[in-house]
Amino acid sequence: MITITNLSKSFGAQTLFENANLKVNKGERLGLVGRNGHGKSTLLKMITGEEHYVDGTIVIPRNYKLGFLKQTLAFTQDTVINECALSLSEEEKDSTWKAEKILAGLGFTEEMLKQKPQELSGGFQVRLNLAKLLVQKLNMLLLDEPNNYLDIASIRWLSGFLKGFKGELILITHDRSFMDSVVTHIAGIHRGRIKKISGTTTKYYDSIKQEEEIHEKTRVNEERKIKQMEAFINKFRAKARQANMVQSRIKTLEKVKPLQKLSMVKTLGFSFNESDFTGKYTVNVKGLDFGYDSNKKLIKDLSFCAGYGDKICVIGKNGKGKTTLLKILAGVINKSNTDQISTSANTKIGYYEQTNAINLKDDNTVLEEVMFASQDMDMQTARNICGTMMFEDDNALKTISVLSGGEKCRVLLAKIIATPCSLLLLDEPSNHLDMDSCNSFLEAVKEFSGSVIMVTHNEYFLRELAQKLIIFKEDSTIFFDGTYDQFLERIGWEEGVEKSKTDTVNKGKIQKRQRAEIIQEKSKVLSPLQKKISFLESQITASEQEINKINDEMVEASYKKSGNIIAELSVRLNNLNKELETLYTELEPLLNEFEKLTQDYEARLKE
Repeated sequence: MITITNLSKSFGAQTLFENANLKVNKGERLGLVGRNGHGKSTLLKMITGEEHYVDGTIVIPRNYKLGFLKQTLAFTQDTVINECALSLSEEEKDSTWKAEKILAGLGFTEEMLKQKPQELSGGFQVRLNLAKLLVQKLNMLLLDEPNNYLDIASIRWLSGFLKGFKGELILITHDRSFMDSVVTHIAGIHRGRIKKISGTTTKYYDSIKQEEEIHEKTRVNEERKIKQMEAFINKFRAKARQANMVQSRIKTLEKVKPLQKLSMVKTLGFSFNESDFTGKYTVNVKGLDFGYDSNKKLIKDLSFCAGYGDKICVIGKNGKGKTTLLKILAGVINKSNTDQISTSANTKIGYYEQTNAINLKDDNTVLEEVMFASQDMDMQTARNICGTMMFEDDNALKTISVLSGGEKCRVLLAKIIATPCSLLLLDEPSNHLDMDSCNSFLEAVKEFSGSVIMVTHNEYFLRELAQKLIIFKEDSTIFFDGTYDQFLERIGWEEGVEKSKTDTVNKGKIQKRQRAEIIQEKSKVLSPLQKKISFLESQITASEQEINKINDEMVEASYKKSGNIIAELSVRLNNLNKELETLYTELEPLLNEFEKLTQDYEARLKE
């Protein structure tokens, strides 16, 4: 329903798009991929009109409603539920259950619905913005990293919601598992163009790789043929007998447009620096208890051992203690009872947390921050690390103050790489990384020989990496010795993460409202259709009765051998049969529509 033709866009010397084309058809859910800084968010802003473009056209149908997830927060109502209900259409203003249902899916409890929006944490304010978008009646959703600040339970709910969305969708996310579970097509921004395919991210990246391999092989073959022709021309130019052959090759060369060698596309590529280690485990935890409030423990009787080489992922709802656990293990939070945690003598820790970016000094350069990470770091090694984190040449001399949030996170990763370690503690490290960088990061973690304890909501990471899990439930913290798929099979999120109180307490009330509204809508939609069907059926019945009557009259006329009467009746019968056929033609689509709508409403009522 959106058509982009020959789109061009530049920022200074950087060209984002050059004659790019894209069409989003009815019912398509499109995953938009590409490296950070290559124009994904800019494309969405150009579609909404927030960003201008140099050349090309973007055609959007008249009265086509777009919904764009904005990062700015502006709340005016006294409660969360009232703020979300603002986005309901005029005819749905009294249907606050729709807002309640979406807020519940995004992790809001019944108590939170009564809070002022300004009292929410930053993460839940972003969720409220998302809820206000999802509750609207829209033709297309434009979602830029909607799963930021969501935990796995909310991400899984959002995935189900988007799969059931009746309109079109353009989705940007670094989470491959989430994207693949939702979209029908992938559109990738690559080398200034947009390539669209039906299928998953894996199919897209395989396609790009194959195309570039074919391009390079073709380029090499053409280059070899050109050199052969040039050699032939130089060798036989002066020989009369080969004059025609030489001229033929000269003309061929004039027409040839050699393929250009593809430039290298910058990507994250690195490995963690492993310290020497002897021992069976890096950290051992026995009966760990912790809570900021003595009456409310975040971590309850947690025991686990991280063997050298173990990859352990920490999962659960936000605000339950996942980050706190990593801070305790990293020594950022000092515990009074140190007997609960022991580490091997030569365990060296590399700790990554996004909020640690505030510890970077604004006046320092990227290179200085990396060098200060280790006393033994020399200039060239620091330069190499900066390069692997996409801070090549003069970019390594940028000061921290001018970096974006994503760039600062790459500096934090660079500092960990600069420090030899045997235990990596990683708190949602894939945030601010694009999908290509996430893949490189995942491979680096896999290849790291030491122990890894990582907080993540990325199900692709969980499936690819986790050998063991630490699960934060509503009232307990448990260690699960198995993979993520084994956890889903044996426990699952329905049991592992409790549903929100809004879903359980208000379920009956919400369902009653829903049923009443669906029944009212069903009557409103089906009644006029039923009248049309009844009218046509009565006409069909009358026509069939008239046809039967004429058939009887024709039989009687044939006995009497009344030719004139038979001829007259035949004309009437022919006309009636044509009318009857027309009536059946009109009736059939109405019956199909009535049957489909009835089934849809029954399914909604059953749900």
